[in-house]
This record gives sequence, structure tokens and C-alpha cells, in this order.
Amino acid sequence: MSNNSDRDQVRIAIVGLGMAGSIMIPAIATHPEVILAGAAEPSDQLRERFARDYQCPVTVTVEELVELPDIDAVYIATPHQMHCDHVLLAAAHGKHVIVEKPMALTIDDCDAMIRGCEEAGVALIVGHTHGFDAPVAAIREIVESGQLGPLRLILSFNYTDFMYRPRRPEELDTSKGGGILFNQVPHQVDMVRTIAGGAKVVGVTAAAGRFDAERATEGAVMAMLNLEGDAHVSIVYSGYDHFDSDELHGWVGEGGYPKEGAQGQTRIGLENMRSESSESVLRNQLYGYGGKLWSRMHAMSNASDHPHFGTLIVSCERGDLRSVPGGIMIYSDSGPEFVKLPHARVGGGRSEVLDELCDFVLRDRKPFHDGHFGRETLAACLAIMDATLQDYTNLH
Repeated sequence: MSNNSDRDQVRIAIVGLGMAGSIMIPAIATHPEVILAGAAEPSDQLRERFARDYQCPVTVTVEELVELPDIDAVYIATPHQMHCDHVLLAAAHGKHVIVEKPMALTIDDCDAMIRGCEEAGVALIVGHTHGFDAPVAAIREIVESGQLGPLRLILSFNYTDFMYRPRRPEELDTSKGGGILFNQVPHQVDMVRTIAGGAKVVGVTAAAGRFDAERATEGAVMAMLNLEGDAHVSIVYSGYDHFDSDELHGWVGEGGYPKEGAQGQTRIGLENMRSESSESVLRNQLYGYGGKLWSRMHAMSNASDHPHFGTLIVSCERGDLRSVPGGIMIYSDSGPEFVKLPHARVGGGRSEVLDELCDFVLRDRKPFHDGHFGRETLAACLAIMDATLQDYTNLH
């Protein structure tokens, strides 16, 4: 498929109207180069809500959606195990693709997705992750400039309530893409690899934990990654709803919105809700398009501050950088310096995902977060998993 260089907008449809797909809608609606052109969703309720609000086609299946001629691209926000099939289907119909993280569950699937999109001549962009956030991009620019010398160390740690948000059964099954190693750690790997200019991970030492037998998938990890170019990374993540690392970010939440500390409340709330319905139903009711938390998620998309993913500290030979509310801090021989960033765009990083799509489709610019980038991020996450399994075997 040739790029649409004769037009000034890209018509994009959403595949899946759960949380990931729904939260992309405000970014699409406000992006000057993108038009919301349709959606596919198996849930009658979510599909009806979308049709009520938008005058564009909404289908039951992906197959029906990609047959529509007035769609240039699709945003695939379906369960992880479906990503490969849906990307290949879209590419076969000449649609450009943005696929949610993780790109897939296996390297073989990643390779098939890359090959299918390259043969069809369509874009393959992997996101949204926090690697698209404006503070990460600003830090990357400073690192690339060389003003602080070579990149040496990156620290990323995040403590959240992730494990106690309502989940579908496969989200608690590692073999089906459940747990933090597929759902949360890709954010961190993408961030550090973006800052390092796309460097591959060439070495891994890691330990992961399953601290709740009722949610038998990885909920915490500590990993050290060696990157190409002699930079080293430390990643820590815990989703068990005890400490909340947003406390260290001025109680600005992940999406850039103000919040109050409520440690342990997600765990308690889940217990109360589970007495009323299954987690799968709850997840749809809360996070699906037009659900109970839709207005809150929509408001979050227009947050006053930039999104972030826990604490991020980047060390070069002649100074350190840190993501902070409102911008970034630079610590060097000249002393601390605050660099204020422009007001956050709608969607907190999601507008930047759309930028990469538009740059390819309208201006023929190769995406940074392309299929090859997404493949290497998945490879790093799988290496972390392998390292934790080997360590567990050696200990027992």
C-alpha cells in the first residue's frame, strides 16, 4: 500500500473498545492529522455506546472492519494472544497498524508480523508505552546531544496497585500473557531503550515474585539489563498495592493527573466487588467504553501534567537526569536545573503514537517504535522471564 501523501489526514479505526482502545479515542479526536473512522468490538453493550456517540461504522468482528474501504489504519487493542492474527489480517487488507504492547507473546509471532507488514508496505508501530512520554523524549534528546557525556546507568522503579485491578482469567496466567512481565515491564524496557537510542538488551539478571497464591502470576520483578554500548539498567516493579511510588512524584499519577494516596484500597475494593460479579464482567463494566470509569479516564486523557511510570533516573558521565512533575531535572557540575516542558498533549503519550503513524503515512518517515523495536522489547521481557525461571530452578 502506498502512503497517502496526497492527503493531510489518516483515517483510523479502533479494534477493541476496552480500556486501551477507549483511552485512545480522546487523542484521536484532538489530533489534527487523524480522523476516527470506525471500531470493532464483540460486546453488544460497548458497541452500542460507541455507535451512539460517533457517526462512523462499528462492526462485531475485525474481519468486517478491515474490509471497509474508508479506513487507512487500525489501532489494535485486543488481548495479547490475538495481536499477531489481527495485525496480519489488517496488513493483508492494506491497513497501517498500531498494535498495543506487548507486540506479541512469542518472537516467532513478532517476526511474522514484521514480515507481513513489510510485504504489504504498511506501517507497524508498537505502542502505547511510556516510551512515548514527553519527559522520556526530552531526556533522550539530552543524552543524544552528548552534553552530559556517554550514557552509563538508568534506574526505573514503580510500585502500583496493578495486581488488584479487575482482570480477565488470561491476565492472571503467564502462559497467556498475564502478569507484569507482559503488561507493565514493557513500559520500562521501552523507556530505557528509547533513551538509549533503541539499543538492544544484551544481558539480563533478574528475579520475579508471585506473592499472592490467588493471583498466580508474576506481580513483582527486579532486573538488571546490560544494553549495547556499555550502559546498564536497573528495573524494579511491584504491583501489590502496598507502597505507591507516586508518593515520590508529588502525588501526580501515571496519567499526569493529581491523586491522593490510597494504598491498599484497590485490594479492598476488589474484594468487595467480587462478591457482586466476576472480574471479567467487572473489568468490562468499569473500563470498557462508556463504563463506570469512562468519564474519569476521559478526564485523565487531558491531564494537567505529563504522564510518567514511577521514578526514572538517568546517569551520564557528567550528570544525572530525572523525570519530575512539570518537566525534568538536570544535575550536573553546574548544580541542579529544572527544565519545564510544554503542556502535556491530550492522551499522555498517545498523541505521540499517532505522530509516528502520521509521519509514516503522510510524510514517509520511518517510525522509531516500529516492529523491530517492539520485537526487541519483547525479547528483553522474555529474557527476564527466562532468567527468573533459571534462578528459581537453581534455588530449588
